[in-house]
Amino acid sequence: CEKTQPTQIAVPIFMFAGGAIGNLIAVIVLSGSRQERKSSAFYTLVCGLAVTDLLGTCLASPLTIANYMDALVLRNQRVCEFQSFVLLFFALTGLSIICTMAAERYLAICCPYTYHRWGVGRRFAQKFLFFIYISHVFFCFLPMMGIAESQLQPSGTWCFIDWRTSEPVATAYSVLYGVVSLLLILGTIVLNLAVCGALLLMRRRTVQRPVTTGSVRERWRALSSDAETQMITVLVMTSVVVLSCSAPLVVSNRLSSKLYDHKADLAAIRIASVNPILDPWIYILLRRSLFRRLLGLSRKCSSTRSISSPTQQIDLFHSDMRHDHVFTQLMCNASVITQLPAVTKFSRQDAEKL
Repeated sequence: CEKTQPTQIAVPIFMFAGGAIGNLIAVIVLSGSRQERKSSAFYTLVCGLAVTDLLGTCLASPLTIANYMDALVLRNQRVCEFQSFVLLFFALTGLSIICTMAAERYLAICCPYTYHRWGVGRRFAQKFLFFIYISHVFFCFLPMMGIAESQLQPSGTWCFIDWRTSEPVATAYSVLYGVVSLLLILGTIVLNLAVCGALLLMRRRTVQRPVTTGSVRERWRALSSDAETQMITVLVMTSVVVLSCSAPLVVSNRLSSKLYDHKADLAAIRIASVNPILDPWIYILLRRSLFRRLLGLSRKCSSTRSISSPTQQIDLFHSDMRHDHVFTQLMCNASVITQLPAVTKFSRQDAEKL
């Protein structure tokens, strides 16, 4: 056991360093953004998620590392309850912030009138983040007040509430926590699909309409700007990471109440621990400067493909009309321009005979 201890403790240390450093860099990158971006609700929610991941990593990982060094750390009931609260709170808060980000983009794109009427901005997002924190602190603090029991899991490396208890109140709390988490996951998926569907539908309608519809094209141009595209990309990628890491813990613990498997629970909590490590790199890699370069390259490739075919058609059209230029000018002077296609066809036939 003593020989394998350094190898075992290396994993939580590496995860703690990756999560703390990554989120700290993400907060620095986000704080260096322009003032107009800082005033947006989406930017405020992204910063809130980065700070949440940073706090969750700094509060949960040291206890796990200390427990690897001394197995009696988490056997203390108060310490066990505190780690259970940290895992409950930050898992649920991360899901809530992601769902709020998806709802903000849905209102901004699908319901712009409601978005502006409610005054959704930086202050609105800050107030909503405060509401999320306060409500989740109260909800996740209930097990420490005796509503549910926190216990050391069979692996001996982490504490969580007892999902398999037979007490009605504790069972009701665990079911409520699982239902709320599941609703947040489903809500995020539905809102993201609605946003992507609305953008695709708007794009389809814009392409089908003639070029003279300036208002529709102006709206699509505004929605498909660099900032808007970046927001949607960050939202989708962050949602995929958060949901992929959080869903196994929710599903595993709900199924474990009937079919207990502590190995599945351990795997689920490890997957959930990867979430704060991956999240910040989405903000770092998709920052505005790098995203503009990637988007500019994609637009250049698409524009060169779309421009090449129309130029060829225009050259061919002019080459066909060169032989009929003199005859067409005479017909225009004779005020019979309405018969130009028929006469042009006749002139080509005569030219071929000659």
